[in-house]
Amino acid sequence: MLDEKYIANRIEELCDKKQMSMYALSKKTGISQSSLSNLKKRGSTPTFYTLDRICDGLGITLPQFFSDDIGKLELSSEQKKVLEIWESLTDKEKEAVEIYVRGMKLK
Repeated sequence: MLDEKYIANRIEELCDKKQMSMYALSKKTGISQSSLSNLKKRGSTPTFYTLDRICDGLGITLPQFFSDDIGKLELSSEQKKVLEIWESLTDKEKEAVEIYVRGMKLK
């Protein structure tokens, strides 16, 4: 269960990881610094729309915001290319790719 300050703490954590100040986040999101500051101080829960804007400003998705694996927040361009191709495959093709990749890993 998330505590009432989870979102505020998470925003601060992600800003630190991305070396982004609250001022920079404010400029990227169009959300006033005072609103971001109030969210942080009070631990209030932002609306879905506001949180979505914050995620956009941080360059992440909502699922990534709530993910525990911070190391997987950013994908390289190669990883993005592979995922784009993956999404276009049929289930049978995905299964074949998985078998192929597992076979490569064993070598």
